[in-house]
Amino acid sequence: MEEMLFYDRMQFAFTITFHYLFPQLTMGLSLIIVYFKWKYLRTKNDQYNHATHFWMKIFALNFAMGVVTGIPMEFQFGTNWAKFSELTGGIIGQTLAMEGMFSFFLESSFLGIFLFGEKIIGHKWHFVTGLLIMIGSWASGYLIIATHSWMQNPVGYEILENGRFVLTNFKALFLNPWLWPSYLHNQAASLVTSSFVVAGIGAFYILSQKNVSFGRLFLKTGVIFGLISSIIVAVPTGDLLAKNVVKYQPVTFAAMEGIFHTEKKGSEIVLIGQPDVKDKKLDNKIAVPNILSFLTYGNWEQEIKGLDQFEEDLHPTNISGLYYAYHIMVGLGTLFIGLMVLALFQLVRGKLFETKWILWSLMFMMPFPYIANTTGWYTAELGRQPWLVYNLLRTSAGASPTVSSGNTLFTLLGFIGLYLLLGMLFLLLIGKIINKGPHNVDLNSEKI
Repeated sequence: MEEMLFYDRMQFAFTITFHYLFPQLTMGLSLIIVYFKWKYLRTKNDQYNHATHFWMKIFALNFAMGVVTGIPMEFQFGTNWAKFSELTGGIIGQTLAMEGMFSFFLESSFLGIFLFGEKIIGHKWHFVTGLLIMIGSWASGYLIIATHSWMQNPVGYEILENGRFVLTNFKALFLNPWLWPSYLHNQAASLVTSSFVVAGIGAFYILSQKNVSFGRLFLKTGVIFGLISSIIVAVPTGDLLAKNVVKYQPVTFAAMEGIFHTEKKGSEIVLIGQPDVKDKKLDNKIAVPNILSFLTYGNWEQEIKGLDQFEEDLHPTNISGLYYAYHIMVGLGTLFIGLMVLALFQLVRGKLFETKWILWSLMFMMPFPYIANTTGWYTAELGRQPWLVYNLLRTSAGASPTVSSGNTLFTLLGFIGLYLLLGMLFLLLIGKIINKGPHNVDLNSEKI
């Protein structure tokens, strides 16, 4: 059973990690595309419209990859996690169906019009279709996060005699206190990814002396959006989400922060350290006293429960992985804010386009928001373990009992090979779009 469960979890972790590389760009990028189109309507500067078309090509390719890689995950609910689907389908099936029927179709229907219908519908309606695409993209994220939030903090349900969950309060599902902090945190993180990609490609154009006027536009836009979204990820959304974890999943918070033993007069915040789960301690730690208590409760001496206050069978099953995922996410988020502050400072001074070390840094940093988003989701999912539905349904009780570990491993290897080919094809096509660049027009870059 343990081997079967391991491969079931590995397959879902691999497929969803690869899949989320694409939606995290499209959700944030849809907002930036709408911004470019809005700027065109206001200024009539063709450069903004060409920027809209350029980024819409990248959006469309990411959207297509997201669809292709998202379908297998839906099937895994029926193959690898049939018992989970049977018991909770009456609740999570509703939000997942709404995501497919409303959000996905809204997004996909207007994508074709936005890509090919500008000359037919005109610029104002072209902007409206772009706005509808963004609404569909963000609504999709909302409904997925609603599903995730119910698994983290189940509300509005009843458990029947046969063990099945049924929804008794539809409103509670969407007023879940876990939902809005998670959703806003996720969307801001998506915008961080998109901003760094936009700024990084802008830096690439400036450094390569190719499409320089567009490079300046992309760089300025990416830096402004990037700083705003990086701050929102930390405060208030990250802060609110962390306080939710303290309130509803205190054992998870203790594992995230590496608190093995309760500290009576305030908890330190660990900057660096390696968890030794066997001996219940952190090795080689660098910590600041009492800061964690202040950030969490506003009280320097507030006690925060350590893992020693909870039964071991309630501890997250991978404390080390959870600890590192959380600290990588937080560390990268702090780095993003610092870099964007420096970039904006140079932008205000009028020296950003000539400050090569910042341009190189922005270009080099493009993959790191993807890592931060991935580790953020790992923090959420590893933190919920050993539960599928927190405190109600254990992960071991949700797996399909009739699917062998050999079958799951075989399909996992198939997914790895197929996704490797898809990833290479995607990078090739994206490289061609970037290399070709936006429509080459001679415009006054001083207007940007």
